[in-house]
Amino acid sequence: MTPLRSLLFVPGDRPERFAKAAASGADAIILDLEDSVLPEGKDAARRAVVDYLTARPPLPCIVRVNALGSSAIEADVAALAKVKPDALMLPKAEGAASIDALAALFGADLPPVLPIATETPGAIFELGSYRHCADRLAGLSWGAEDLPAAIGATTSREADGRYTPPYELVRSLTLFAAHAAGVPAIDTVFPAIADKDGLAAHVARARRDGFTGMLAIHPAQVPVINAGFTPDDEEIAKARRIIAAFDANPGAGALALDGRMIDRPHLVQARHVLALAGALSTD
Repeated sequence: MTPLRSLLFVPGDRPERFAKAAASGADAIILDLEDSVLPEGKDAARRAVVDYLTARPPLPCIVRVNALGSSAIEADVAALAKVKPDALMLPKAEGAASIDALAALFGADLPPVLPIATETPGAIFELGSYRHCADRLAGLSWGAEDLPAAIGATTSREADGRYTPPYELVRSLTLFAAHAAGVPAIDTVFPAIADKDGLAAHVARARRDGFTGMLAIHPAQVPVINAGFTPDDEEIAKARRIIAAFDANPGAGALALDGRMIDRPHLVQARHVLALAGALSTD
């Protein structure tokens, strides 16, 4: 599977939107059985998702199931046992114990799991445990909506749209937990659908910080997200110059390039850029 830059949500009870989501350019779609589907629509949503997966969609499909302990999770598992999504998204996950609990329900054929790892207060203290179940994970993501509601906070954002300090901390902990587990770090949604400039700035910051992809809530967000997580020509050229400089000086720990000092961490990052560019070019 190529790197997942953009993961687009689509409600599971809106099958007429599945093909449009798949044609959006997203690297994967998330067929949602949880928040976007009312309780009375969940059975229909399960049937629609199973029908779509049975038809072998043209891109990776992740299914967001309902939370462990909810009245809907067992029905989700029973329906999805008939097909095999590329991954499951688990909301309100609380560390490796939640992955074990989902595996106990799903059985030996559990697909890779993408936990939303910060939706309850207790989940924050379990982030480090994901490294113990990394082989079962498709990545790690976080959320900034359920958590403030759970603790009685009025918002997770400042007036300018940036996260308040508690949620910046949660974002950072998720980022490091993903990298500690060696799995993709997927940033959360950007809710202002019409603000493409704001989205582009958010994506640039996410990639700068070490996230590898992002959740999307509308097809119009996908091109901006993909562009932001794709190395451009200038970045690729710079990476090649760094690698060439160290190839020419194999014993050097630090070098001067373009008037700046570079050292071994710059070489590691340059190799990462070229590997990412190469992986995306095969998509």
